[in-house]
Amino acid sequence: VVPTTKIHFFSEGEHPPIRFSKAKFRAVAGKVFADHHKIVGYVNIIFCNDEYLLEINRSYLDHDYYTDIITFDYDDDRVESDIYISTERVLENAGKADDGGTRELYRVMLHGCIHLCGFGDKTEKEVAVMRQKENYYLEMVNSD
Repeated sequence: VVPTTKIHFFSEGEHPPIRFSKAKFRAVAGKVFADHHKIVGYVNIIFCNDEYLLEINRSYLDHDYYTDIITFDYDDDRVESDIYISTERVLENAGKADDGGTRELYRVMLHGCIHLCGFGDKTEKEVAVMRQKENYYLEMVNSD
């Protein structure tokens, strides 16, 4: 299991906050990494707004569109990553969910962790595997 000190949370600029349990997320993220035999150096999760993430998307990935998450994987042997998440996009994707976007935020954060375990989401088959894994780990977050 990943020591909780290896998953850090930061905030960049003005963006809508979404309530979630850091401890609960760290526990399930630790399970994601353990299940996939990953050694974790660090994971920085940086919450930001649409414009901030759009600028990262343009500058580093040459993509000119809004997204909810960008995951940077810096090491081939262990998990060392910055995960940027637009809380504006997460809230919009959550739609009319009555939990203030919390479930969608957990899903997006887990999505980043699953990417760091080597899973993609470019093809229909990859997307199906990704969704299955997201749902599997989301159940762990939501079971109290």
